[in-house]
Amino acid sequence: MTGAQGPTGTPRPTGAPRPTVPAVLRAAVHRIDRATPAERDRAVDALRALAILGVVLGHWLVTALVADGGALRTASPLRSMPWLTPVSWIFQTLAVFFLVSGHVATRSLASAQARGTTYGRWLRTRMGRLLRPVAAVLALWAVATGCLLVSGADFRTVHTLVKLALSPLWFLVVLAGLTAATPLVARLNPLWPLAVVLHVDIVRFGLGGPAWLGWANVAAGWLVPYTLGAAWTRGELERPRAGWVLFGGGAVATAVLVTCAGYPASMVGIPGAAVSNLDPPTLAAVTFGLAQCGLALLLREPLRRAARRPAVWAGTALANLSAMTIFLWHQTSLMAVTALGLLAGRLPGLHTAPDSPAWVAARVAWLPVFGCALALCRSAFGVHERGSRRPAGRPSRTVRVHRGSGRAAPGAVPRA
Repeated sequence: MTGAQGPTGTPRPTGAPRPTVPAVLRAAVHRIDRATPAERDRAVDALRALAILGVVLGHWLVTALVADGGALRTASPLRSMPWLTPVSWIFQTLAVFFLVSGHVATRSLASAQARGTTYGRWLRTRMGRLLRPVAAVLALWAVATGCLLVSGADFRTVHTLVKLALSPLWFLVVLAGLTAATPLVARLNPLWPLAVVLHVDIVRFGLGGPAWLGWANVAAGWLVPYTLGAAWTRGELERPRAGWVLFGGGAVATAVLVTCAGYPASMVGIPGAAVSNLDPPTLAAVTFGLAQCGLALLLREPLRRAARRPAVWAGTALANLSAMTIFLWHQTSLMAVTALGLLAGRLPGLHTAPDSPAWVAARVAWLPVFGCALALCRSAFGVHERGSRRPAGRPSRTVRVHRGSGRAAPGAVPRA
């Protein structure tokens, strides 16, 4: 007689010992690996996962919520400890995300057009997948804001928390705009938006132009890596030479801008600083992004080899399935841990001023706790990105995605 199915889907004899948790995990990992078409470019998914991980860890490391009297205020360890600046070089990975997004969008659009899908239908599908998780964030924080204000919470604290929680939305607005413009920018040379950034900075920094002019760089600056992604789709960046030129040229240009032109060395904003490289993007941030894109292109083959390992690939696939949920909720996770920690008093690395190496050590120790809080948020709100639960007996989304992706462009965002 047979009873329930075993971890590989085969009937398990009645009375046989139940599979252990490691055995079930190994079976799931290998199932995901086997369901992935051989032609899928796993390096694309790996780069996206690394870019999201970089942003999340970067925010958790350089964003401090300091208990100041009866209020919470934001602070950055980069202000009092400038020797931590290289942290911003490692974890400010948005350019890589826009590179991958441009590559994926242009491949997806070409594939859709080949199938006879209209641009409008293609755009609705991608926008729904991109913006659907936003509703849950806005709804939760609308309720939380109302509760905080009614309970008499300090307005400065409420403003700080809401601003921090909703700060990732600017990224989605830019990405949505670039996605909608994909047919127009698919063949645009990256030098054109780079020239716009250059001239905007010359006017506002060199000629004393208005500061608001810098906001033109929000579109132009991130359009540079996005159009590089389109060039990748066209096959123009396949040779290692392209990666080395972008990496070397971007690194040299950034070094010159920082040392000779007065641009900040930090690639993220620092509260109270006169100039931010990221808000809005400066020429230094864009050239730094070029170096990052070059490095990403050079890492494609090593990442492909690493992603052939079933365990690595399973983690990469799952991270991609929840990429927007992770991005949208990572700041809320940090704040949830910080708020709950206040019940125990002012905790080092959580509520104290980020002004010493001891704070850095304590903050690193808090990272696993932030990760657990983010995992809970993913479990609770990931359905808004992944879609409704599957009917009984239907394969999981991860398996269906990678089984069916052979008909889609390699590197497409995992989806149902």
